[in-house]
Amino acid sequence: MMCNDVQYVLGLMSGTSLDGLDLAHCRFGLVKGRWHYRILEAETISFTKDWQQRLQMLDRLSAGDLALADVELGHLMGKLAKGFIDKHRLNPGFIASHGQTIFHQPHLKWTTQIGNGATIAAETGLPVVCDFRSTDVALGGQGAPLVPIGDRLLFPEFTFCLNLGGFANISFEREGSRIAFDICPVNMVLNSLAGMAGKVFDDRGNLARSGTLLPGLLESLNQLAFYHQAPPKSLGKEWVEEYIRPLMPDPGSGIRDQLATFCEHIAIQVGKNTGTNGADRLLVTGGGALNTYLVERIRHHAAPEVLIPDILTIQFKEALIFAFLGLLRWRGEVNCLSSVTGASRDNIGGAIYSG
Repeated sequence: MMCNDVQYVLGLMSGTSLDGLDLAHCRFGLVKGRWHYRILEAETISFTKDWQQRLQMLDRLSAGDLALADVELGHLMGKLAKGFIDKHRLNPGFIASHGQTIFHQPHLKWTTQIGNGATIAAETGLPVVCDFRSTDVALGGQGAPLVPIGDRLLFPEFTFCLNLGGFANISFEREGSRIAFDICPVNMVLNSLAGMAGKVFDDRGNLARSGTLLPGLLESLNQLAFYHQAPPKSLGKEWVEEYIRPLMPDPGSGIRDQLATFCEHIAIQVGKNTGTNGADRLLVTGGGALNTYLVERIRHHAAPEVLIPDILTIQFKEALIFAFLGLLRWRGEVNCLSSVTGASRDNIGGAIYSG
């Protein structure tokens, strides 16, 4: 396959589940006007428990604590990226980093991702593209989700692209426009529940599988107002704390039952947002795609054919797409769609720091 405009980009992604930093070294090329990609090397490096606890607490600490964490996380990400590059003898043209979301309140025109781009550039000696959300939020958009333009350009053969990370988000085409939005929390809640059972996560959904549905909880979850709002819409940690946590019973009432019930809730919400056409194709990626029980429940509630890709795409699709968003920013091309976010116009998001 002959490609022109070949670019190599290192994508960094740290999600709301706080499990670590995803690094994906990606090759992009244009063939007859269509983008093609390949993930050449990829790795997830876990955050220490100290960093996980620090990130969990930052939204309740001082402005000084937040500013210091921004710089220190940037140095950490830069060191991890440099080690990854050296280990695999890579030569990316630049780095694209999503950062770690601490605050996301677009209705107040406010969003904050830390992991300072200048410090990543200083540690690696490479240019860094970061801060992808701020321009869209300033234009009245949700600043999320950002992945859909990557779905459109890199995965056009699928009707729906569903990512099961800290939150479930989906994107699809409707009347020539890309539509995308957050559906519901996923791993942010499931991992928290698993932690109460002494597990980092519910491996393959085995704990949930052994649980019993709690009908009252399921009904309360499904009645939350967010699920009846039209897109564009997005979720953040604050929403989970305000609306989900108060509904969850005391941990002593049965973690397995709560896990089973929340998996059912996720599957019902995914089913509601994927239509009724059995000929459609639903691509499922993110850590939740490895939760066998959850995928089974999604297959039960969703009409489209549910497709699970190769392990690299499952685990590193978001890092891949942020690498691609960085490439579009580098080229001065639109990387954020107003049809998705509700902004006043399509825009080119991302700040660039020289190496």
